[in-house]
Amino acid sequence: MAASVSAAAKASAAFAHKELAAPAPAPTQHRARSKPCRVRAVASPARAPRAPASTGSVKTAMTMTEKILARASERAGLEPGENVWVDVDVLMTHDVCGPGTIGIFKKEFGEDAKVWDREKVVIIPDHYIFTSDERANRNVDILRDFCMEQNIKYFYDIKDLSNFKANPDYKGVCHVALAQEGHCRPGEVLLGTDSHTCNAGAFGQFATGIGNTDAGFVLGTGKALLKVPPTIRFVLDGEMPPYLLAKDLILHIIGEISVSGATYKSMEFVGSTVESLNMEERMTLCNMVIEAGGKNGVVPADETTFKYLEGKTSVDYEPVYSDAQARFFSDYRFDVSKLEPVVAKPHSPDNRALARECKDVKIDRVYIGSCTGGKTEDFLAAAKVFLASGKKVKVPTFLVPATQKVWMDVYSLPVPGSGGKTCSQIFEEAGCDTPASPSCGACLGGPRDTYARMNEPMVCVSTTNRNFPGRMGHKEGQIYLASPYTAAASALTGYVTDPRDFLM
Repeated sequence: MAASVSAAAKASAAFAHKELAAPAPAPTQHRARSKPCRVRAVASPARAPRAPASTGSVKTAMTMTEKILARASERAGLEPGENVWVDVDVLMTHDVCGPGTIGIFKKEFGEDAKVWDREKVVIIPDHYIFTSDERANRNVDILRDFCMEQNIKYFYDIKDLSNFKANPDYKGVCHVALAQEGHCRPGEVLLGTDSHTCNAGAFGQFATGIGNTDAGFVLGTGKALLKVPPTIRFVLDGEMPPYLLAKDLILHIIGEISVSGATYKSMEFVGSTVESLNMEERMTLCNMVIEAGGKNGVVPADETTFKYLEGKTSVDYEPVYSDAQARFFSDYRFDVSKLEPVVAKPHSPDNRALARECKDVKIDRVYIGSCTGGKTEDFLAAAKVFLASGKKVKVPTFLVPATQKVWMDVYSLPVPGSGGKTCSQIFEEAGCDTPASPSCGACLGGPRDTYARMNEPMVCVSTTNRNFPGRMGHKEGQIYLASPYTAAASALTGYVTDPRDFLM
């Protein structure tokens, strides 16, 4: 992927070297495949002599989020609550919000206006794709016409709905596709017309969802007005038990602080447990910060981040890290080794309960998919449970890979300890539905013909991110949010089930 470094990044290169290079552990000193910054020489104005200050020089300590926004706004320092204009590195929109965003852009900037940078706009149809609904299909047509008119470089189009594999440009769920295609980079600002855009914070960048009006303005100017959020730090230490996944961690945190506990706050995840997680698990953590009201989630970039990005982007990037003296709104500390598998009961993500406490809840189906729970690692986890049990599922179990790449992984990657079997083979032996075409699927309900949509009142264990009434279709449906481990275990019993029943 080729794109230019943002104007803000160039203009603030000198500041980046002097102010953003905070002391950090060895892995975070790495500047991932970046070229040397161009340092701009600025002559100091003449000043009258004065006596030295008794306190010496003072440097403003900042959190990661504050530093990223300071760089993007060409400010030497920022504090929570300040409103600043920032230069946007990437703007993403999709088939649900894209048409509205395009309409606002044309209304305010003119029918013949051009976007601020055709290489920084990413347009991904993903929500309502595999449906016969004419309005849903029309939305994709609107995106296609706009991208052709504007010569948008990164439009992941789909034309043949009968066979997604015949569409090499089509990717699938926007948040996972953004990562896989190299659009997520440390130190940058990524905005999207979707609340789960915070998913990209796993890469050490500022990423958040915005509305169509703001997105229309960004299309025309490349700038956004943002209020600097205070940061809550979550320190997760301890060895991750073999029956827990990142979904358990974020559900536990949301249950601890509530769905409003991080309202307009940045949620920064650090600690030995976080450092041990792969990128897809870190994405799961950041994906659901919006379920706690968070403005954005962020994980410090390290060697795991840099290795994931190898071969995915040719754009220079420079990570930043919270200063040791940075001021945090509050701190939460968790010993992960003592946690148990959890679920979020209907109808709120903070309605937390231990999975074993819900063993008498009879279910009608299981859904494994979405930006939160439809990544390669999520399907490998589910396959691990099915493999360990050697049994067949007792309720319909729907599998929806997030992207075309994930779909291919499901059919090609051997599951560890399986003797070479792939996820798809294990799912077939367990009696699951054949993995569906990659998309958001039934996570947001969608038209009635959406695969696995709940068109009747049902009880579902799902790896998705929200369990509001009507979220997956019928307004009387009940959704239990869970990790892929717990979802697979529940499919095998027909009840909400602790995965330790099969993994221990």
